[in-house]
Amino acid sequence: MIFGGPTAAGSSRDSRKAYAREVMTVVGEAPNRAKTEVAISFDDSDLEGVKFPHDDPLVIIHVIGNSETKRVLVDNGASVDILFHDAFIKMGYIGSQLTPSNMPIYGFNGVESKVEGTIQLPMIIGQGSKTTTQMLNFLVIKATSTYNVILGRTGLHAFKDVAST
Repeated sequence: MIFGGPTAAGSSRDSRKAYAREVMTVVGEAPNRAKTEVAISFDDSDLEGVKFPHDDPLVIIHVIGNSETKRVLVDNGASVDILFHDAFIKMGYIGSQLTPSNMPIYGFNGVESKVEGTIQLPMIIGQGSKTTTQMLNFLVIKATSTYNVILGRTGLHAFKDVAST
C-alpha cells in the first residue's frame, strides 16, 4: 500500500481542513455524462504463461506518453499513480518537465519517499478500436522497483476500472 501525495483537498494543511468542513449539497439533477460502452476485459488468450492456481499481481503493458510501458503494476491499494524515475528518463523526459511537489509519499512500511515532481501524461488502455485515453498525474520518485509504473486508485478511477478476481 502506498499513501500520501496530493489529494482533491490540496497540499496544505489549511486547504485539507477547509475541504473536510465543506458541506456537499446536490441541487437539481446531476448533469448527464457521456457514457463509454467499451468494456475492457480479459479472456483465456491473456492467460499465456500463468500457472494455476495463482495469486499473482496484475501487471500490464500500457502506452504512457509516447512510450509502450511494460511492467505497470495495477495496485488498488495505492492512493497515487507513480512513475519511477528510471522509466521517466528512459521515456525521454527530463527533470525540467516536472512540476515541483513537496508532498512525500509513504510505503506500506511507513518509510517516506521523496517525490521528485509530478508530470501529467496521457495513458492509453486497450487495443485496436477498444481503447480509451486519460490524462493522469504521475508522481515521479527515485526508488528501486521491479515495476516502471504503479497505477493506483486515482488512475483506476479515471478509467472507471475495477480490478477483481
